[in-house]
Amino acid sequence: MTEHNHSPDDPATDPAAATATATAATNVPQATDLYLASRSPRRLELLAQLGLRPKVVVAEIDETPADHEAPEAFVARIAQAKAQAGWATLNGRASKPLLAADTAVVIGAQILGKPADADAALRMLALLSGRQHRVLTAVTLLAPAASADPQARNPALQRQVVVETQVQMRRITPAEARAYWASGEPSDKAGAYAVQGLGAIFVEAVRGSYSNVVGLPLFETAQLLREQGVDPLALPITS
Repeated sequence: MTEHNHSPDDPATDPAAATATATAATNVPQATDLYLASRSPRRLELLAQLGLRPKVVVAEIDETPADHEAPEAFVARIAQAKAQAGWATLNGRASKPLLAADTAVVIGAQILGKPADADAALRMLALLSGRQHRVLTAVTLLAPAASADPQARNPALQRQVVVETQVQMRRITPAEARAYWASGEPSDKAGAYAVQGLGAIFVEAVRGSYSNVVGLPLFETAQLLREQGVDPLALPITS
């Protein structure tokens, strides 16, 4: 006859230990422990670098700059509006943090959005040619309180950071700008270029966060997420 010896803390014989083990397993952060209020494939790709696969929740908002609005205030306002609109779509059922971001290319005090057509893109590229500009991204995090009423419709926590990166462009000839537009890449990019794509051939230097220029500053984003228990280093390893 074989005897089986169990330690006092063995979950197989100790209900309290079993409960503690189950609770610990429940508290392990998961790749899906995040909502993202953005359809941007670039932000999804950047979050994937951190091992995250967020659930996308999006509501349309007006992204028009206000008269005389400072660029920093503009991106902060739009990121906040995106976050609040995304949160509202959850109808009080938010059980995990929600992330939103807005990125703007700024030269002087002028905010460059996505070009409406070829002429707009060529004007933007001419404006950026041979000059230094700034890329600003505001990141907003909303989160429910741990002990909040599950039916509460307002987030219990709001955090926001605005990150700036300086980008130096080389001179871009009109022929190069036309060829770049013809590639199709600039059409949905703020400032009419993508640093992570073909547009990299125009970028001499990046001072600051590279991922910020792509659309989401990963260092600052990871800090916000870790504050809410979503630590990329603690996520389960997947093959």
